Amino acid sequence: MTAPPDTPRPLIAEVLAWCSGIAYVALVYVVMLNTREPTGMRLLPVALLAVLLLPLVPRRPVPALMLLAGVSFAATVHAQSVLAAGQHVMAGMPPARSQAWQIASLQAVLTDLIVGWTAATRSRPITVVSALMALGTQIAGAAYYRDGDAAFLSASVFLTLLVVTAWTVGHSVGERRRHSTDLRTRAAEQAVVAERLRIARELHDMVAHSIGVIAIQAGVGRRVIETQPSEARNALAAIENTSRDTLAGLRRMLGALRHVSPGDGAPLAPAPVLADLEEMVERTGDAGVRVDIEWRGERRALPAEIELSAYRIIQEALTNVVRHSGADACRVTIDCQKDRLSLEITDDGRGPSDLPAAAGYGLTGMRERAALLNGEFAAGPRQEGGFRVTARLPLPVAAP
Repeated sequence: MTAPPDTPRPLIAEVLAWCSGIAYVALVYVVMLNTREPTGMRLLPVALLAVLLLPLVPRRPVPALMLLAGVSFAATVHAQSVLAAGQHVMAGMPPARSQAWQIASLQAVLTDLIVGWTAATRSRPITVVSALMALGTQIAGAAYYRDGDAAFLSASVFLTLLVVTAWTVGHSVGERRRHSTDLRTRAAEQAVVAERLRIARELHDMVAHSIGVIAIQAGVGRRVIETQPSEARNALAAIENTSRDTLAGLRRMLGALRHVSPGDGAPLAPAPVLADLEEMVERTGDAGVRVDIEWRGERRALPAEIELSAYRIIQEALTNVVRHSGADACRVTIDCQKDRLSLEITDDGRGPSDLPAAAGYGLTGMRERAALLNGEFAAGPRQEGGFRVTARLPLPVAAP
């Protein structure tokens, strides 16, 4: 397993994020103490220091908002006190409180941006409490730079509108993102259901074919049992082998059965097997992709459900190569061992990041087929480029 060596990384990133948030508070305090009149262009260092909060916001937006709100209030009070002190030594200047709004507005904008992020990524109760906390801090700071009830009221209304707008936008973005996630999840579930229904139909074909063979052989045996005993024995042997294979397939794939309404157009042709791959290779070549098949191990007859699932996995993998990879050639390796059947389909095309949703549903179907047979499935990019699909299907051990 390679996961344990990677486990400390999230902890290190968390510690660095907290360090950056605390560094923002300390550096803003130092900058404000060394700025005589924190207004106009002197606010630029304070605004640039907000970059230090960015690593903490995605991981811990609520603590980042609390830090920023506290810094906002302290910076507003400090700016008012500095400007008020300058008022006493420089005659003819406008009232000091009319100048402190600049740093308060800057901090309000930064705070509202975090409010919007919190509304987009956290639950509604947390976001509402966070927005109220930010608004309360901003209104408390407004009392330091607005004189008179009318000025204070107008500032409070303006700050309230900013917070409500930020929360509404963030909440709308979060709702849209959650809705998109629900749609993708529902689509994946529907793809699984559709794939299982298709497997059930194919299993129905296999069972119907086997029962038909049994019925014919039983009829033959009944007619010749008196006159041709050897033919009757051959018919009974065929019935035994067919029924054993069918029962084994039913036991392994019982979980895939689904009730299908009659007359829904289920195919009646025999299920495809690995021997039919040559025809598929021909069709894929006509589509512009050369397929090289390499057989390993012993080529022998396999249980019908194994042959069918292997055929469908290869078929879906080749379909993804033709439609989505952009490759002009691919390789199919079929390794038939005593206890397992291994499949590998590789190409040199694009990786999975460029595949549309339809290709993802195809991978879901292949994974479902392997899981129903207690097999293993994997799909992902190759280190040398391209894409690889692998499947390992267990085979029943033949009786001695």
